[in-house]
Amino acid sequence: MEFRVLGEVAVATEDGEDLPLGPAKRRSVLAVLLVHANTTVTVDRLAQALWDNEPPRHARTVLHGHISRLRGLFARHRAQAYGVELVTLGTAYLLRVPPERLDAHRFGELLRLARTRTEPEETAALLHDALALWRGTALRGTAATRALGSAAHALEELRLTAVQELAESHARIGDHASAVSVLRAAAAAHPLREQLAAALMGALARAGRATEARELFLRTRALLAQRSGAGPGPALVRAYSALPGGEADAVSATPDGGRPHGTGAVATGGLHGGVVDTGDAAGTTAAGGTAHRRLPGAVLTCPTPPDAVADLLPRRTRGFAGRAGELAALDRATAGLPGPLAMITGGAGTGKTALAVHWAHRRRGDFPDGRLFVDLHGYSPAPARDTTSVLREFLLALGVPADGIPQTPDGMAARYRALTAGRRLLVVLDNARGSRQVRPLLPGGEHCVTLVTSRDRLDGLVASDAARPLPLAALPADESLALLAAVLGEEPVRAEPESAARLVRLCEGLPLALRVAAARIATRPHTGLGRLADELADEQRRLELLDLEDTGVAAALGLTVHHLPDPARRMFRSLGVHTGGTLDTGTAAALAGCSPRQAASALDQLAAAHLLTPTGPESYAVHDLVRLFARTDSPVGDPRATARLLDHWLHTLLAAAAAAEPGSEPCCTLPAGTGRAAGVRRFGDRADALAWYAAERDTLRGAVATAVDAGLHSHAWRLVLLQWPLVLWQSRDGWTPLLELGLRSAEEAGEPGAQSRARALLGWVLIEEGRPEEALTHLERAPALAALAGDTAGEAVARINLAAALGGHGRHEQAREQLARALVLAERGAPAETVTLAHLHLARHFVSTGAYPKAAEHASSGLALAAPPVSAPRRVVLRTLSGEALAGMGRTEDAVRQLTDAVREAAAHAYAEGESAARAALTALGAGGGPVRH
Repeated sequence: MEFRVLGEVAVATEDGEDLPLGPAKRRSVLAVLLVHANTTVTVDRLAQALWDNEPPRHARTVLHGHISRLRGLFARHRAQAYGVELVTLGTAYLLRVPPERLDAHRFGELLRLARTRTEPEETAALLHDALALWRGTALRGTAATRALGSAAHALEELRLTAVQELAESHARIGDHASAVSVLRAAAAAHPLREQLAAALMGALARAGRATEARELFLRTRALLAQRSGAGPGPALVRAYSALPGGEADAVSATPDGGRPHGTGAVATGGLHGGVVDTGDAAGTTAAGGTAHRRLPGAVLTCPTPPDAVADLLPRRTRGFAGRAGELAALDRATAGLPGPLAMITGGAGTGKTALAVHWAHRRRGDFPDGRLFVDLHGYSPAPARDTTSVLREFLLALGVPADGIPQTPDGMAARYRALTAGRRLLVVLDNARGSRQVRPLLPGGEHCVTLVTSRDRLDGLVASDAARPLPLAALPADESLALLAAVLGEEPVRAEPESAARLVRLCEGLPLALRVAAARIATRPHTGLGRLADELADEQRRLELLDLEDTGVAAALGLTVHHLPDPARRMFRSLGVHTGGTLDTGTAAALAGCSPRQAASALDQLAAAHLLTPTGPESYAVHDLVRLFARTDSPVGDPRATARLLDHWLHTLLAAAAAAEPGSEPCCTLPAGTGRAAGVRRFGDRADALAWYAAERDTLRGAVATAVDAGLHSHAWRLVLLQWPLVLWQSRDGWTPLLELGLRSAEEAGEPGAQSRARALLGWVLIEEGRPEEALTHLERAPALAALAGDTAGEAVARINLAAALGGHGRHEQAREQLARALVLAERGAPAETVTLAHLHLARHFVSTGAYPKAAEHASSGLALAAPPVSAPRRVVLRTLSGEALAGMGRTEDAVRQLTDAVREAAAHAYAEGESAARAALTALGAGGGPVRH
């Protein structure tokens, strides 16, 4: 089964038969779902795509009918066997389609592969295969709405890009006739597309058909005047000037009654009489040169004055806010050294270009000889800029006439370096892909400053050119609020301060996200800060809401991901399964199903592209917006990734529990079928393990939720219970919801032993939270469940915790009975650590009831069993209880010795709570709680 959108929207069976899709509206529903394949599409979005104006009253019913018929059609042709499924998710639909079954995806993959090839023959073959997938105008047969028209236009733009790249490949091979053939059909279909006409003129000239090229120029010029009253733009003028004799008689006037092309100033760039449009969206000159006053009804005929000052800077970014520290850092990075080179690097949407342009305008007076700027399209839907064409533009801007520009790239570079050697110039190279793209554009003068922006770290420039990197992070909260106010206005932000703060957090301080959010509010008066913040809180919609047309977080991240090497791209897509905001090499290896060494390499590439933030030697932070995009970028993903991730967490949790409570028995074993872990973290000591538990708490909570959602309850309850070391030592830190979730999973799995341990731990936490009645309901059931499972150690622990709850109710005799039974059970078949625990609680019970000799006896027995590797905190508690019991018996000197040892051991192991309790007991004895010699 194959889905087609590159032509008439169609679904073809394996034998090539097109399925009957029905009327245009149904075909349109399918088109929208295919354009957004493997991502959710809301009913509202479908309605907007099918009806330009207000949708009809029964739009939802109509859409539901089309969806039902498509679903029936797929079912009749066994679509599910091909991995195709149309599902309903609340008020949205999701069409799951394996990417290779969608022609638009195959086209994009071939285009991407073609750009990785160095041999023009290979590039041409791949591009030819890509263009062969097209069968006419994209999305043909659908409703004529703005949304579908826009989607079709976007696909057509990609096709035309591929056409031009194929022509360029033929030209590199020397097959200029094929280049002409490829371009002629596209130019005929798009007669007003000047870039195509210019490319065809160049191909004709190289094929020895300059006369035809000149005729094409004249026809295109006349058509432009007829359709829009505009003269030829810069691309056409440059192509015409490059023709034999073209520069001598380049267009001297627009057609009668017409107007010069563009709305801004005109730059001649040394083209005698050539019109060059400088009025693009950023306010830059498209072909270099110096701006002159436009003369009504005619073009300029004077060349660029030799003393002109080049200024290609775009206008300042409106609403720029914050970044005072970064601006100061740029000042420092560009001072002192000869010919300094500074790099602003950062992830998509962090505001690199805005910062560079703002700094450049602020410091423009320092560069009296000119300011050059170019967008290198390193991460852009458009092809990356060719270095030679950029050098040509820079030379034109610097006053070199077209006929004085060297013909070879090396010659251009040499002339550029010579021209810049004695000047005070600023060169801004924006959106660079790699160091190789930047080096030929570096100026030659010691008084020149170069500023590069990139999503890549550009380590090569640091090594070869002593570049000073300035990593650009997300904006802090105060600067994010300032940016929001600068774009939206102060009043809305002041009116809803709490909602504004929430919005900033959900946008994660990303300037692009904040600007899109502000634009969404500004253009939709009914959408206030609070309402948008509520909508953004839904992870399923967040990226959709942070996109406007082709601008937004997802679009920016998509360009970054598109340029990643294959292993890094696969790793990135696996991040959608990840459950938290931190990531280490072992976890990444589990997600991607690769070795730790391969994972480390891929993670470094993701960090170089600023998709991850390094936080340690093998650890990274993953921002929510990046993780959400990874999830939407690969919604089908690797079906085994979730299982591998959960297995990895189980292995790691067992290692953490063993380090946090040395000598303790694992509370569970691994479930049947658990896979091997590629790289389990090693923990140095108890403190290291507890720190890891605390750092990964949110991630582990997400892992539990993922396991529950996947129906993997045997994993879910284990993921909960294996956090017991942190639960015990931070028992008042809101663990109840997680433990209740673990209990439900244990019940779903039908595991009485797991239910017992979950109830015992939950009961302990409820006691600590001051909820003894609720604790008893769990603790009274825990022993019988453990006995049913034959879990002797679990029953002993359950009875110990039950005793604590009974003692809190003043039921001391019942508590003592439970502790006595726990000790018998522990001595019968539990590990020594459980026996120690029973003695500890009996000692505590007898101290509280004044039975000091029995307390001392149990404390002594517990200490005898508590030699390392039993954890130091347990020994500290036993020593403290022993000291209190001995004090109660009047053996003050022995009591002081035990309590002093308790203080010393607690301090040595940073057990602050235990040290405080031991010092308090010493103070009560009158022995003081001062420093203890170690």
